[in-house]
Amino acid sequence: MSGENVAPELGNALPLSHIPVGTLIHNIEMRPGQGARIARSAGTYAQLTSRDGDYAIIKLPSGETRKILAACKATIGVVGNSDHALEQSGKAGRSRWLGRRPHNRGVVMNPVDHPMGGGEGRQSGGHPRSRNGLYAKGLKTRAPKKLSSKYIIERRKK
Repeated sequence: MSGENVAPELGNALPLSHIPVGTLIHNIEMRPGQGARIARSAGTYAQLTSRDGDYAIIKLPSGETRKILAACKATIGVVGNSDHALEQSGKAGRSRWLGRRPHNRGVVMNPVDHPMGGGEGRQSGGHPRSRNGLYAKGLKTRAPKKLSSKYIIERRKK
């Protein structure tokens, strides 16, 4: 059920202002009326930790703590199918059924095809890069002056 005067029971969608502090929630809106954006994957949840004026403070699945408008709605409880991450495909063919095509490592390509390709014998490949030469691992990609940074209280832990 969804609405203003609904009891905070498992599975009900309520504004964050009507949900008790400490509750596990999922399907959280970023802006009122926008629709769910956060904690929608199998087995995930966020926690409503406190309130600060018009904002609710939420601990996200990534570990980030963030302010979200208290008028935004969220569903009480945890998303089902928590064992989804433990599922093994078993064989390459099952991945193909799901539409995932094979991918080659950059190290095994030629220098013309990939920045990490080439080398006599087996070479390690240097710094991990994408096919067009940009760093692939460990580089922060968030824009430093992004306007929504003021809503992030604590970044996720590495």
